Order: sequence, then structure tokens, then C-alpha cells
Amino acid sequence: MKFQLMLAAVLAGMATSAVAAPSGQALFEQRCSVCHSLQPAPGKMGPPLAGVVGRKAGTVGGYSYSAAMKASNITWTPEALDTFLKGPGKMVPGTKMLIGAPDAEQRAALVQYLGTVKK
Repeated sequence: MKFQLMLAAVLAGMATSAVAAPSGQALFEQRCSVCHSLQPAPGKMGPPLAGVVGRKAGTVGGYSYSAAMKASNITWTPEALDTFLKGPGKMVPGTKMLIGAPDAEQRAALVQYLGTVKK
């Protein structure tokens, strides 16, 4: 009986951890870091995201933004980032960013994490 209770507890713990949402940092590292850096200087295919929250879109020096992003007049608030990540091409037709994050929980975690990353 003790073994069955221990096994049930272990399996319950595994099930819980298997469905636990990844942290914003883990999501960034898994999905975003291929194209984006958290370092202030450009150096990847996408613009650096250090200090993105509160920044005007298309303004990091050294990165070649699309004309659409430069003309977007967006300030990256958490709400704007959420909308953009949900559908980049819908929010900014002509953007270079093609991949979004359709899952609302993941977007929320990413946006929260990006809000903690300063220049």
C-alpha cells in the first residue's frame, strides 16, 4: 500500500510538471533567442530586445527595420507586445517578423519577462 501511494504521488508530480507552463525566460531561450538577443547591441537576424518595453518601435540603431515597422508609430507597451506577438503581420503588415506566439499564456509569460530585461 505504501508503494502504491508513493507511486501515485510521483506520477501526480510528473503530470503536474509536464503541464506546467514554461517561464518567460525559458520561452525566450527556446523560441526567440534564435533571432533576438537580450544584449543592447544588434547582432542577430532580429533587433535586440533589451529594454524593449517602453521603447518606440523601429528605433534601435544598427538594425535594419522594415519600412512598415519604422512607420508604425508603436510604443512597445505590454499590451502592444501581446498584440504583436499574437499576429505580427496583422498588427504591422510588412514587418520582417513572421513567427508569432498564438498561445495567450506563453505570450503573457514572454511579455512579463521582456519587461524585466533592461538595457
